[in-house]
This record gives sequence, structure tokens and C-alpha cells, in this order.
Amino acid sequence: MSSSAARHTFPSDLHAALAELFETTQLRGEGVTLGANPHLKLMFGFPPEVDKSEIRPFDGDRFVHPEARRTFVQRLTRDGAVADYLLRLRRADDKPIWVEVNAHLAVPGVPEPARVGALLRDVSERRKMEDHGRGVYHELLQYEKLAALGQTVSGVAHELNNPLATILTWSERLAGRSVDALTRRGIATILSESERAAKIVRNLLTFSRKHHTTRGKVDLNLVVRETLSLRTYDQRVSNITTIDALATGLPLVFADAHQLKQVLLNLVINAEQAMLSASGRGTLIVRTWHEAAGGYVVLEINDDGPGIPDDVRPRIFDAFFTTKSAGTGTGLGLTVASRIVEDHGGKLEMQSTPGHGASFYVQLPTSTGLPRPRATPVPREQPVVGRGSAVLLVEHEPALAEAVRDALKDAGFLVDGAPDGQTALEQARTRTYDLVICDLRMPRLDGQAFYQAVAGTVPSLTRRIVFVTGDVVTADAEAFLEESGCRWLRKPFRLADLLQVAREVSA
Repeated sequence: MSSSAARHTFPSDLHAALAELFETTQLRGEGVTLGANPHLKLMFGFPPEVDKSEIRPFDGDRFVHPEARRTFVQRLTRDGAVADYLLRLRRADDKPIWVEVNAHLAVPGVPEPARVGALLRDVSERRKMEDHGRGVYHELLQYEKLAALGQTVSGVAHELNNPLATILTWSERLAGRSVDALTRRGIATILSESERAAKIVRNLLTFSRKHHTTRGKVDLNLVVRETLSLRTYDQRVSNITTIDALATGLPLVFADAHQLKQVLLNLVINAEQAMLSASGRGTLIVRTWHEAAGGYVVLEINDDGPGIPDDVRPRIFDAFFTTKSAGTGTGLGLTVASRIVEDHGGKLEMQSTPGHGASFYVQLPTSTGLPRPRATPVPREQPVVGRGSAVLLVEHEPALAEAVRDALKDAGFLVDGAPDGQTALEQARTRTYDLVICDLRMPRLDGQAFYQAVAGTVPSLTRRIVFVTGDVVTADAEAFLEESGCRWLRKPFRLADLLQVAREVSA
């Protein structure tokens, strides 16, 4: 873009009117500025003593993306003018800025050389806000996906817990029979692997359920052990070794255990990803200790990954900032973790040397008291026979209903079955029962509705209801169970636990 008349300048009134907001330039040849207002130097970071003829915003080397200049020139030549055209240009210090351009050719359609007038405005901050808004929008979409995933996990857990409960019940029944050594070993394996699968499902439910903040005295070491157990399999298959050095006698902290698990899980996963991206393996060290002088406990997560670059460290806790590829990071994990720790009156700090790993430190103020010493396991009293106690078993899963019914009969109970709450309600009105074992989630009439109906027709029976559930316990269900005072077991339950509760409630 150029001008054949270097003597032309911008009208003074236009210069004055736009001096505070816009830039006006005239160019000829490869970027000779014929006229400009004073703000142009400030926009592009040139010292005051630089002559305006040296400020050439439309030169090729001013464009962050050279192909953008060609598109800009073609559009301007074709249309004779552009309005609110966004360009990514470089300042004198090479810092990129977003510039909104309103430009026109003195003689539209005439190829170079031609006189160009332009108004330029730095819109970098506006663009930043727009990008932030788009980021928020995409994060909201991500959260909606996570919410949907949580609901899916709840349903999947319910479907998994029912067959797992059936397998565990049968395994325990068979384990009590006289069988050969090979069969006994096989039954023991089925039992242990079923319990392992049940633990995995429970962990999934713990992190997918809606959680209401509840703080109390928490053993931080216990939180660490439970959280690390979630990563055992992934770390094993990814060649990551975890070393824990947890201080004994660590004071309790007043905290929400679930939120602390969320913080720790985020830090652990970040460390794993950093180590795997650098070398495909790594060593994770988790330490806790008590700073008695400061009145707080410290949790350290240390990895031997690539460390955090100097230019990244100042922004590591900023919302939506991430160095991960699209789809693998939201840029909110450390922001949320930091906010949770601060809400607990603590601090989340980071130390890192590029090439030598990173350490994150969670500092939490101590509460009064020490963790309870682990009690010596006391042998549980074996459930006695039911001695003819009448039980109504309300379970919509046929295989599980059969396994539990047979186990109760073996223990001396007299068992009637019902596949749903409505059928169970009709039976409860016509026969007296010493115990009702009822699923919480069923077709036709669920456990909560069944309880309310029983309270209105056979109120004395409400004290003898035991609920079982393989689903996530929602806040409403949790409140109901607490208000009702009913005993309840989470599927998949151990048969011994069910029989023990059955004996106690029916006594």
C-alpha cells in the first residue's frame, strides 16, 4: 500500500477529533507514514523522539501472521474500505496486540500505489475479555458434561452394585460349605476380587455425587491414604512409583474431608501427567508433617517431572490457565484447589526448578485433639439363627433376591419376597413382619415412598425396616435415612453384615 502524493496529510479536524481514541495514518511505498496523530507512538510502544515516518503499522514485519496482511490488502483493494477489521500486529518490543482497523483507499479499486487512510484502535483488552467469555462458556459446557457423567455414573453404579451384591452373597454362602481345597481357593478369589470391584465403584460414587460441605475433625493421613488408593491402578500401569512418608500422631484438622480429597487428587493427577509427559515414568513422594510452632500441618506432593517453567509459575493458579492440550485440562483445577485450601484457613504453595520436578505444599491449621489410635479388631459376634422371625424382602433384582432369601432362610428366618414397594405394601397390610429389608430405589413405589405409606398404615413396622441401596445416596435420600432412623446398608454388602443387622433389628 502506498501513495503517489506524499504531500497529502490528514485534515486537522479529523486528527483532533480522533486523537484520544484512534490512529490515523497515510502510507506510501512499503510503509512510509505520511500523517499520524501522536497516540500512534504510544500504541506501538515507540519512544517520543522516533519520527512518525518510522512508525509503519502495515509493514509486513508488523503482522504476527504474514498471510493476514495479504488478506487485508486484498479486501481493502477490492472493497475500497474495511470497517472494524481485526488485525494481530506487533509493537516495537514485538509484543502482539489486537488492533481494530477502519481504513479506506482514496481511489477504490486502483492497485498500488494508492493513498490509504486508517483509524487504528488497540482492542487487546476487549479481545482478552471476549476470549475469557468464550472460555467460561466452554467451561460451562464441560461442567454440564461432568454433571451428565455424574448422573451416568450413578446409574451405572446401581447396575453394577446389584450383580456384585449377588456375587458376594453367593461367594460367602459357598465359602461356608465343605468343599475341596481348589474350590475353596477359587471361592476366596471370587470373594476378594468382588470386594475389589465394589471398592472401585464406591470410589466412583464418592467423586460423582453431589456433596454438601460438611466440616469436622479430619485425619489428614487417612484422607491421603484413601485418595492415593484411587490412583493405585493407573500408577501401576503407568510406571509411577508412589512413596508416602506420613507423620505419626499428626494432629487433626477441621476440614471437609471430601474437599481435601478433591485438592489432593488434583495435585496427584497433575504430577502424574507432568512425569509421564517428560519421561513416561516417575516417582511421586507424598509427605505430611506437623509444624508445631506455626500451628499447622503440611502435606507435600513432590514429583520428579520436568518442573514448571519460569514464565508459567506466576500464572499457575490463575483461572482458565493451562499448559495442557485441548480436552485434557480445564485450567481450573489448581484455582479451585487453592480456593478450597484458603477457605479452610490454609495456603497452597508451589516450589519448582525447571528440569528438577515440582513440589506443592498444602498448609492447614490444626484442630484440637489427635487422631484416635486404631482400635484392635474385636471378633464380631456371629449372627444367631432367626428363630422363625418373619422377614419381608423387597428387592427388584431376581438374582440378588434369590441369593439373599436363601441366605436368610439358612439363618432361620421365614422369608416372603416382593419385587417392588407397591407389592410389599399390600403384603405388609395383611401379615405381621418382624423385619423388612427394602431396596431404596425400585420401580412402582420406591423405598422412601414405601416407608411413608407404611408409616400411615402400619406405623409400628417403620422401626423394623432396613434399607439397602446400590445407588449414589443423594442429599435428599441421606436426609430421609437420617430422619427415619432406619438402619441401612450400601450394596454390595457383606452377607455377614446383613445377617448381623437383621438379627439386631428383628430381636
